[in-house]
Amino acid sequence: MARATPARRAALSLVSERRRRDARARDLLRASDELSGLSERERAQVTRLVLGAVAAEGELDRVIDAHLCRGAHLEPRVRDALRLAAFELLYLGTRDDVCVSQGVELVRGVSPRAAGLANAVLRRVAEKDAPALARARERVVAGAFDARDLARVGALPEWLCARALASLGEGRAAAWAVAALGPAGAWVAANRVQRGQALLHALEEAGCAPTPGPVPGSYLLGAPARLAPSGLVERVDVLPCDLAAQEVVLAAAPEPGSRVLEVGQGRGTKTVLLEGAAVAAGGPCEIVSVEIDPRKSALAARRMEAAGISEHVRCVAADGRALGGDDLPDALFGSFDLVFVDAPCSGSGTLARHPEIAWSLREEALPGLAALQADILRAASTRVAPGGLVVYSTCSILAEEDERVVEALLTGPTGGQFELLDARRTDLPGADTHFVARLRKS
Repeated sequence: MARATPARRAALSLVSERRRRDARARDLLRASDELSGLSERERAQVTRLVLGAVAAEGELDRVIDAHLCRGAHLEPRVRDALRLAAFELLYLGTRDDVCVSQGVELVRGVSPRAAGLANAVLRRVAEKDAPALARARERVVAGAFDARDLARVGALPEWLCARALASLGEGRAAAWAVAALGPAGAWVAANRVQRGQALLHALEEAGCAPTPGPVPGSYLLGAPARLAPSGLVERVDVLPCDLAAQEVVLAAAPEPGSRVLEVGQGRGTKTVLLEGAAVAAGGPCEIVSVEIDPRKSALAARRMEAAGISEHVRCVAADGRALGGDDLPDALFGSFDLVFVDAPCSGSGTLARHPEIAWSLREEALPGLAALQADILRAASTRVAPGGLVVYSTCSILAEEDERVVEALLTGPTGGQFELLDARRTDLPGADTHFVARLRKS
């Protein structure tokens, strides 16, 4: 019998390690020594299998469990191997006989006595589930589908697909589900304070094969693996950042000399982009960035130094919900010309980039998350000066995290002070989906 290929064995090792360590699949792929001995094509196959099996985990388990005897228990690594084989069979278009035989050999390498079970399960997946998936795809293409069809096509929880339909409508929900298992574009942004247009040459010299994107300072990398050894990220000459996130910053567009409050700084990527947008418009702005996690705030402060903008950025560890009160650090006193709220969210617009998200989300957690977002936006909006701008952003597709949070502010006690200028979701090919709303204070 043909042994499982090196790429499939490496993929099994990585998905098993991810399960044991509860780690992020992309982090393990970046740090894996197992990939160094593989060809470029094999490394690409490993990446596709690992990210896909993780992203589709819940749907793959549903399919596998449907063909097990009631009460049957699978060893964790046997289940890992079956997930990989089922994903390849259903979503990558590999020949059925290859998927079944390679899946059986993967399982045999883990538990020889389970090889017969693997053969039976995978054959049933090929006979029953692959045709069911094909029919669901046909209905989606024809525009006559329901949430269950979207769940099959995107390997997503059915409840999430139902909410996507309610939030996006049929056409955009279908596009979102179809893209969930696709590769994420390798987008980066220039630190426009330090490098600007000169970054294109640096990326070319590093062998990253950059193509300028539609947002100023954006580049799509044809060879993203060359970026890490170039040193450009460590020097903050370039920032790994999806195109949709860059477009959100462009919507905020701080003016030179303006005072900006950023709420939800994280690692500071958007901080650098905000400062870069102001510099490109004529000069720096003054930013106070709030992050609830003191460790992240300290890391962001060091990153601002490396980015060359620490003179114009103050990083403050504080809770965004407290911004409406008086007990605040000195840096937060006074009003701001721009308040930019990058709210914590479900991340449902970033599934291709973050494969762990879909099956870790819990429907019952959404009301609490939406309440947190509303509290942060309400408190942050008290800090904007008359005539100033509030920009609210998430990387979610769900209306309860997006439009309804903005509506809650506008219909609340202070809502009469604000005019909604625009609210939209980004719609860029090969990019995540973000929501951004702009409000002007009277």
